[in-house]
Formats: sequence, C-alpha cells, structure tokens
Amino acid sequence: MEQFLEKIPWGMVVLLCLTLGLAPFKPPHILEKLTMLFQGRLVRPIDWFDLILHSAPWVLLILKLIFSRK
Repeated sequence: MEQFLEKIPWGMVVLLCLTLGLAPFKPPHILEKLTMLFQGRLVRPIDWFDLILHSAPWVLLILKLIFSRK
C-alpha cells in the first residue's frame, strides 16, 4: 500500500480532491452526502455510491499524509 501511495504525485491527489472531491461545487456534494449519513437518510444505493465516489480522493489524501510522515 505504501509503495502504491508513493507513486501517486501530490499534485494529482490535490487535484482529485478539488475536482471530484468537491464537485458539484454549490454546495459540495460530499457535504450533502455526509449530512445525509449523519441524519440517517443515506438509504438508496445511488447515495452510497455517491458518498464513496466523492470521498475516495479525500481518503487517498489522508492515507498519503499518514504514510508520508513515517
């Protein structure tokens, strides 16, 4: 996993977070899906797919930060 994360450039991860991670931008879709999750309204499969799709770049960024500190 660590080798995989090292191969991904920082610029690419940041670009993914700013585009896919926040799109659409008014309001950011990830915030809508997280709100739905915390309110217990995330029930449809498409909503779960959206949450996973829009949160994947952020998870990648967090993992890259964690593994780069070691």
